Amino acid sequence: MKRKVHLYSYWLIVPALLIFGIFFVFPSVYGVYYSFTDWTIGKDSISFVGLKNYISILESSELKLAIYNTFLYAIVVVIGKNVNGLLLALAVNTDLKLKGYFRVIFFLPCVISTIIIGLVFVPILHPNGILNVFLGKIGLGFLQQSWLVDRKIVMFSIAAVSIWQWTGYHMVVYLAGLQGISTSYYDAAKIDGASALQRFRYITFPMLAPAFNINMLLSMIGGLKVFSEPYALTNGGPGNASQVIALEVFSKFGRGQWGLGTALNVTLTIFVSIICVPVLYNMRKREVEE
Repeated sequence: MKRKVHLYSYWLIVPALLIFGIFFVFPSVYGVYYSFTDWTIGKDSISFVGLKNYISILESSELKLAIYNTFLYAIVVVIGKNVNGLLLALAVNTDLKLKGYFRVIFFLPCVISTIIIGLVFVPILHPNGILNVFLGKIGLGFLQQSWLVDRKIVMFSIAAVSIWQWTGYHMVVYLAGLQGISTSYYDAAKIDGASALQRFRYITFPMLAPAFNINMLLSMIGGLKVFSEPYALTNGGPGNASQVIALEVFSKFGRGQWGLGTALNVTLTIFVSIICVPVLYNMRKREVEE
């Protein structure tokens, strides 16, 4: 009887495994295969071309720029989201009377569509837009920039919009971690004469390791897979200055270069795996040690 019950529990996961296999595993395996072909719309047949698509990715200056922009964006947003999210979490984890309202206000941008936010920020960041006009009015005209037109700063402008939108989400994760820390640790530290900085360094930050790990991983994956922000704000412009890997995939599929687009998708998956898996492993090990 126990054996039957044991087997019955496994049968319950069969539907989920079938759905996962049909809609994820099977397309992924076929996607890897098609990345080694010249699959192009309009062609009568699909030919195996080996590593030709991957070599063209490494040789194309446009695709190399997209890879560079993706990594630059990921680094900026990982730092920005986590630093700002932690600061906001510390700020609203106090006895402030209106802390509930501030939590809602800071989290609110997360529930707004990225496309809508892009439509809102385009006129704000226009060379003659609201931000530059405001800077001129308050005597900070030297800070005025062509935020979405200057090739040197366009990726930083896009990253700033993403940080503004998603900082509240990471704040919530850090806030949950802060509220899980027992106040007895702080009481004991105060008795020992520890300063606020010392309490943060030796109590808060180590105890926030699980929340820190989650936020780092989510922001890293989101940064490497970025699509909506550059698409909504610049569509990869000016020129191709803000092209990222996901936008290039979108562009290649739009042109009917499905084999090359699939190769780019596989390349992105490899990048995410190579970076995120070791980082997660090391962070989890640190979490266990603490």
